[in-house]
Amino acid sequence: MTRLAFYSITGQTRRFINKVGLPAYEISDADPYHAMTEPYILVVPAYDDDMMDSVIDFLGYQNNAKKLQGVAGGGNRNFNQLYIHTAKDIASGLGVPVVFDFEFNGTDADVKKFRKVVAQIESKQH
Repeated sequence: MTRLAFYSITGQTRRFINKVGLPAYEISDADPYHAMTEPYILVVPAYDDDMMDSVIDFLGYQNNAKKLQGVAGGGNRNFNQLYIHTAKDIASGLGVPVVFDFEFNGTDADVKKFRKVVAQIESKQH
């Protein structure tokens, strides 16, 4: 089963994950050192790199980077080239795809599409 790991600063990403309704681990600033035991998708908002230290710590912990299957990014299209830039940077740096993007906390259509993306990634693992 593909799991989800996410990081939320303003709560938009958390709201999206709650709507998706799949098992998910929230990366916390207090203790980002959590080992993912299964392949997973990382869901992150678009923020300055210095605000992503907990995500970087999480990815560097044990085998988390190796288990990463892809990155999904949330953001605001008004920021043009900076839209989902954090997801793009992480994906590029770790050699995994950006598997999904959504604006703000996602629409109902985004939730359905993202569930399909997760299911497709899971089916490739079997």
